[in-house]
Amino acid sequence: MNKLFWKGIKDGIPIALGYLSVAFGFGILAVSMGLSVLQAVGISASNLTSAGQVAGVEIIAAGGTLVEIILTQIVINIRYSLMGISLSQKLDTASFGTLQRLIVSFGITDEIFAVSYAQKGKIKPVYMYGLILIAFLGWTSGTLVGAAAGAVLPESVMSAMGLLLYAMFVAIIIPAARDSRGVVFTIAAAACLSIIFRYAVPSLSSGFAVIISAVASAALAAWLFPIKEEA
Repeated sequence: MNKLFWKGIKDGIPIALGYLSVAFGFGILAVSMGLSVLQAVGISASNLTSAGQVAGVEIIAAGGTLVEIILTQIVINIRYSLMGISLSQKLDTASFGTLQRLIVSFGITDEIFAVSYAQKGKIKPVYMYGLILIAFLGWTSGTLVGAAAGAVLPESVMSAMGLLLYAMFVAIIIPAARDSRGVVFTIAAAACLSIIFRYAVPSLSSGFAVIISAVASAALAAWLFPIKEEA
């Protein structure tokens, strides 16, 4: 098989290994919220987005509407559109038709974007296929094992393992918070707004609370801590 495909597999192995543990936590969380093993795996197979999946499952468990789920996913995952636009500058345009672009766009995640963008020269479709495939297998297999384990593990163990996802989110924001006051402000503002909605406006669904908190805190941070053009 094409050497570039195997290079993509090789470069994606660390991503896949990282996804295994995180997806394991998602599988447990999904089952604990009433989803079946098949449903949990189906979500991971069709959505390569940990934060979006967690938010979606929580809205489903809370009886939220499709509108809430759609808006929440747009807010949480809009960064992937920006990554796709940026990555398109690295693609070998002669090799990428519409179908190839659609396949690659499905597999763009933070980690896949970072690894692929770091490659020297133009990127071929076959390299992206290998990179995405191994990451996809890591994410879905981790979800399968976690969901299957969640169906038989004691409640106390499930609660502990469910913290894996939230630990990952903390690990993502801490490095960025160290380097930017704007990030710290956004995190704090979003947390405060979420608490206010939870106790002051209990009638507001969790889905819309997340949407409003995220958009409002990000907009306020962009106004108070603008990024200079030369940066």
